[in-house]
Amino acid sequence: MNAVIFDLGKVLLDWNPRYYYRQFFESEAEMDAFLAEVLPQGWVLEMDAGKPAEVAIAERQRLFPQHAALIARWKEGWSTMLRGPIEGSVRILAELRSRGTRLYALTNFSAETWPVALARFDFLSWFEDTVVSAEHGVVKPDPRIFGIAIRRFRLNPPNAVFVDDLAENVAAARACGLTALHFTGAPRLRAELRELDLL
Repeated sequence: MNAVIFDLGKVLLDWNPRYYYRQFFESEAEMDAFLAEVLPQGWVLEMDAGKPAEVAIAERQRLFPQHAALIARWKEGWSTMLRGPIEGSVRILAELRSRGTRLYALTNFSAETWPVALARFDFLSWFEDTVVSAEHGVVKPDPRIFGIAIRRFRLNPPNAVFVDDLAENVAAARACGLTALHFTGAPRLRAELRELDLL
């Protein structure tokens, strides 16, 4: 193993719409129902695939006019949704970097918010290269984006490890020949990387 590819959201970056939207609801259950129905993950992935936020927001407002004002708050609230780094994971990234491991990122991210994250977190510059979904119009777990990353990073898939918090993305990476680890927390990731002699 000579390369590690990181997903970013919920692996290295603590991002969650709940951090912003909970202020508008009386209960967690009410907020969760709103996010599940009105602003689901599939809608977020449309922006990660390249759809402009203004277009995505307007489409959702037409579907849920009773929530138009809350939907409109998505853009202003995005920086609050991005709470900060997941420190344990960033420490692992730093250790891999100090060992000279080739480091890459493969992330579902919108073109509009990616520069915001880059400006806030210096460790995002530690990667040799990053494939951002919105730049290619395709999101994980579509195998095409793994193919793009493998070619662009010049990887031999059996020698590369991919880390992601979503099981479907892990399965897709394995189908493309990568060694893929399902991220559930920094302690387990550290143990798995040690088993692979990367730490």
